[in-house]
Amino acid sequence: MKITLQTGTSRLFTCAVAVALMLGVATGQSYAQERKAVNLSPARGLPFSDGIVVGNTLYIAGQEGTDESGKLAAGGIGPETTATLENIQKVLKAADFDLKDIVSVTVYLADIHEFPDMNKVYKGVMPDPKPARATMQAAALVNSARIEISAIAVKQK
Repeated sequence: MKITLQTGTSRLFTCAVAVALMLGVATGQSYAQERKAVNLSPARGLPFSDGIVVGNTLYIAGQEGTDESGKLAAGGIGPETTATLENIQKVLKAADFDLKDIVSVTVYLADIHEFPDMNKVYKGVMPDPKPARATMQAAALVNSARIEISAIAVKQK
């Protein structure tokens, strides 16, 4: 009697799980979110996207202070920071986000002693409330850049 009851219970449980799985598939429920790449310069041939949108979040790859031709802004950390933040704004705009949507920023500096000059430009561009931020010195940056900034933005609902 015990064996029959346990077998019946396990069959009932198996059937209940199967029905639940079929209903989930039939209703098309999915918890995965679509990913959309944002590429401003696909011709440069580098193996990354300028940004990736997942749901209401935009992940912005490290941007440098370069112009359309890939040349760094002349004049040191101030102009490079300005150009870097302009490049971030271009990615934001392409993804239909705004500066106010940025919630987190990571700043990489070639020389941490240039922090005050970078911070002065950054402070004047980023809206209040300022996003969370980490700043660190990197041993070297691509293209001999003085600064690279990555960011995460979350679209307001």
